[in-house]
Amino acid sequence: MKDARATFTSKGQLVIPAELRRKHKIEAGTKVAILEDQFGRIVLQPITDEYVDRVRGLLAHGPDLLAIWKREHRKESGRDK
Repeated sequence: MKDARATFTSKGQLVIPAELRRKHKIEAGTKVAILEDQFGRIVLQPITDEYVDRVRGLLAHGPDLLAIWKREHRKESGRDK
């Protein structure tokens, strides 16, 4: 796809070009995470089923984040010295 441009409305709304909406399976009601990267760019990440599955797959083979959080919480509360 060529570079696309859009203009915000007075209400802060932005229309994503149809080609990108189709490519990324963005439909009416799709939630979007709004992030700022290390270069100060605004990134819109559609929260689709495919995105959730991909993130879930990445976390499946990583550290047990809940166990780490619980351990840190116990340390901070003084219950685990």
